[in-house]
Amino acid sequence: MNNYTNGQNIAAASEKNIRTDFKESMTYGEYLHLDQLLSAQDGVSGHHDETLFIIIHQVSELWMKLILHELNAAIKHINEDELQPAFKELARVSKIQSQIIQGWDVLATMTPAEYMEFRNDLGNSSGFQSYQYRMIEFALGYKTKHVLKIYEKDETLHKELLEAFQKPGLYDATIQKLHRSGFAIDAKVLNRDISTVYESNESVREAWKTVYRDVETHWELYQLAEKLMDIEDWLQQWRFRHMKTVERIIGFKQGTGGFSGVHYLKRVLEQYFFPELWEIRTDI
Repeated sequence: MNNYTNGQNIAAASEKNIRTDFKESMTYGEYLHLDQLLSAQDGVSGHHDETLFIIIHQVSELWMKLILHELNAAIKHINEDELQPAFKELARVSKIQSQIIQGWDVLATMTPAEYMEFRNDLGNSSGFQSYQYRMIEFALGYKTKHVLKIYEKDETLHKELLEAFQKPGLYDATIQKLHRSGFAIDAKVLNRDISTVYESNESVREAWKTVYRDVETHWELYQLAEKLMDIEDWLQQWRFRHMKTVERIIGFKQGTGGFSGVHYLKRVLEQYFFPELWEIRTDI
């Protein structure tokens, strides 16, 4: 008996307890609802590359669902002064973001000529309309009320988005934590209208400068700050890869949903979620 055959026999013997009868128990495919998941790639054009286009966006939406799951948990833990589990959740968000970024590399294998074969079949549907992406922006504190109009077609979804819009975000929770930790934060920040876009504040900036200048004393807050920086850094990298992928495939054409395409994607690169954490890099 040769080594290959002997190895096969050993492997077979070691797996003799593998379950093969699932008539009365749940299978892997049933647990994951793979029948639904893998049948959700019905395109509208029949073009070969539309499957690529659909799967990339579906996978991104799945990752975004997990990002929201982790962000909401982190906000809850910060509000409860439980920073250690929040660190784990925020670190996971950063890892997820790295996975989404790599998706653009796969999509970029589609050429302009290939995309033009089915682009018009998409109608007015566009990634700009991703409601989960909007909810991530809301959770990170970037809130623009006019985008809610996009979702009025679905009353249940619109209500869910409005609730997310009106909730304190990750940075709101963090600033409240700074206040509870003894830092003098302006009352106008602590009591601000959380449905508006956050703007940099000098008292918050001074608090972060103190944290970064005395890391040993404020170690947990320092860790929290760096976790936030990781998330914003990765998000900006995601936005940049999105912008360059769109430019590579459609140039400066208008987006399918009517937004300005690359011009819009370049503008959002200037948005900051946690402005003081970027500003103090110059100060310290």
